[in-house]
Amino acid sequence: MKTVAFFDTKSYDRESFKKFQDPDINIRFFENKLNSDTVSMAACCDAVCAFVNDDINSFVLEKLESYGVGLVALRCAGYNNVDLKTARGRVHIVRVPSYSPYAIAEHSMGMILLLNRKLHRAYIRTRDHNFSLEGLTGFDLNQKTVGIIGTGKIGLTFSEICQGFSMDILGYDPYKNNDFKGKYVSLDELLESSDIISLHCPLTKENKHLINDKTIEKMKNGVFIINTSRGQLIDTQSLINGLKSGKVAAAGLDVYEEETALFFEDFSDEVIHDDTLSTLISMPNVIVTSHQAFLTKEALYAIAETTMKNLKSYFDGEELQNEISV
Repeated sequence: MKTVAFFDTKSYDRESFKKFQDPDINIRFFENKLNSDTVSMAACCDAVCAFVNDDINSFVLEKLESYGVGLVALRCAGYNNVDLKTARGRVHIVRVPSYSPYAIAEHSMGMILLLNRKLHRAYIRTRDHNFSLEGLTGFDLNQKTVGIIGTGKIGLTFSEICQGFSMDILGYDPYKNNDFKGKYVSLDELLESSDIISLHCPLTKENKHLINDKTIEKMKNGVFIINTSRGQLIDTQSLINGLKSGKVAAAGLDVYEEETALFFEDFSDEVIHDDTLSTLISMPNVIVTSHQAFLTKEALYAIAETTMKNLKSYFDGEELQNEISV
């Protein structure tokens, strides 16, 4: 029997993976994130399974190789947290390229609706028996322009949702998708023309801090910015400056560039020492969710099923269809 160390797991992970349990694979669930301090927990294992905020750096990969671990199975689509150069020829890296684009696209639209119609503020008011409508005015999404950066499966699904609201849809992506429900334009035109900008692209060296002082300056006054992709696509201080000046009317963030030590954990009884995140959370026109856009039953089951297939293929010596090319 093969043994796999699953890092950074919660109850919902354990529940979904047990549904696809393979009798030939022994899963050891750990709540700890995989990093330089915890990699020793993978000793005597044949493979590891990691998540978005695990730090799979060169030290971790070298240790895994020394333990005889030949596979890192990412239960996510992104892999910016993996040192691929070190992994090359030493440890196989596989991922889940697609699970439920609906989960993330729907979460993005949910953020837009909530921020636009101030539903979060209305909810708090009515619980205090305050039924005033002052300050809750929104706008029709109908005929507003939404700019979608990244038009893969998630961006495509989001464009279809926007189409249902009769929005004008612009898209920017170096790799065009023939099924995209909108008009492809340059990045500058998208920034200048969009009432709402939603990020659906992977994080690369080239697009880190894609949203910064310069790109925000090009945007319409009163723009909404939505990010359900990766935190480092946005320079957080630039976003805060835009929010303070009024250039950015609202922001919906399911990800945050310094989220690794915070997201997925409960710090409700502690003082958070991240002043930047505290500033964002304190703003009435900002919604921060803790990287939960993927969190639907359908997505969790799809992630578990694909991950177990990836593990099974590796242990059976089959071709790794979801291996990351390095």
